[in-house]
Order: sequence, then structure tokens, then C-alpha cells
Amino acid sequence: MIRINLLGQARPKAAKQAVPLEATVQILFLIVALALAAVVIGVTYYQQNRELQETNKKILALKAEKQSLQQIKTDVDRFQSEKSVLQQRIDVIETLQKNRTGAQQLLEMVANTVVRVDALWLTSLNRDGSSLTIEGEAGSIDAVANFLTEMKRSGYFDQVELKDAKEDDVTPAVQTYGFSMTASIAGAAGAGSSQPASAPAATTAQPTKTPSRGRI
Repeated sequence: MIRINLLGQARPKAAKQAVPLEATVQILFLIVALALAAVVIGVTYYQQNRELQETNKKILALKAEKQSLQQIKTDVDRFQSEKSVLQQRIDVIETLQKNRTGAQQLLEMVANTVVRVDALWLTSLNRDGSSLTIEGEAGSIDAVANFLTEMKRSGYFDQVELKDAKEDDVTPAVQTYGFSMTASIAGAAGAGSSQPASAPAATTAQPTKTPSRGRI
């Protein structure tokens, strides 16, 4: 609908309403708060992102260090295994050396005792730890008794005991007596002993046809 102003009067303008000062201040505070919040969020984001990057770098460095340590651990385990094998070989060699030396010393001790007795020789010498079992032949019972006495006097042996002694026919042309006895090596189980704890199980020598002095 078209309206025509017949009076020729100007149309009154709408009155402007003033914005209250308190509302303006509140709007300004809101804008400032939003700006500050944006700044804080931005700074916080930047710091968090930087910390995250630093943490990632540390993680990568720790992973590299872990791999290096793992390789070192593998090398150490291999060295330990090789050391264990070498130590076992050394222990075997030392044991063999001790056994060899112990058997030689044992034979020397027995031989030094046998040479003091006439008409007696040994046919077997068995060792089990520090215990000895000795068998032999003698031209008389006195020779057997003398051998036991020399064993006790030698200082090499303890607990010397005669188990059996009887006449036999090993040498038909000569009267002989077979005997068996036991003894233990003096100080073999003690500290500082020159005798090892183990030695070859048996050392055997064959008798000759005719008994003679100091034969083993």
C-alpha cells in the first residue's frame, strides 16, 4: 500500500537510543578476556608442542641407547659363555696335571718304602680318593711284616692294615706269600697337602718270576 504525504511535512526520524556505558565496558572486558584466553591457549599450545617434540627426541635417543646397550649385553653374554668354556678347559687341564703329579708322587712314596724291604714286590696298587689297596708277593711273612712297619714309619701313610697274607704258588721254585693291605695317604684330605684329592683309579705292575729287593 502506497502512502502519500499530503501535508508536506517531513517524516519524523526515529529516536536513537544510547548504549549504556556499563554494557560497553562489559563488552570490552569480554573482548579483552577472549584475547587473553587466545594468547594463553596459544602460548600453552606452543609450550606443550615444544615439550612434546623434546620428549620425542628423548624417546628416540633412549631407543638408540637401548639398542646399543642390548648389543653390549649380547657381547657380554657371548664373552661370559666363552669364558665359561675356557674356564672348564683350564679346570680339566689342571685336574689332569694334578692327577698326573699325584700319581707320580704316590708311586715315589710307595717305591721309597718298598726298597727298604727285602724279597717283596707289589702286583697292584689301587687308589680311591685318599684310600689305597695294595697287593703283592713276598718271600716270607717277615718281609710282609717289615713292609707294614716301613709303611707306618715312612710318614706317607696312615691306617696301615694287613687284610690277608697266605702262602701261594706264584713262583713254584720259591716259597712265596701273597698279601693284601689297605692304607690311607697321610694328610691327603687336609689343607696344604701336596697330594690331590683324586688320582688314576689303579696303578698295576706285573710280578717277575724271581722275587727281588724293592720290585714294584
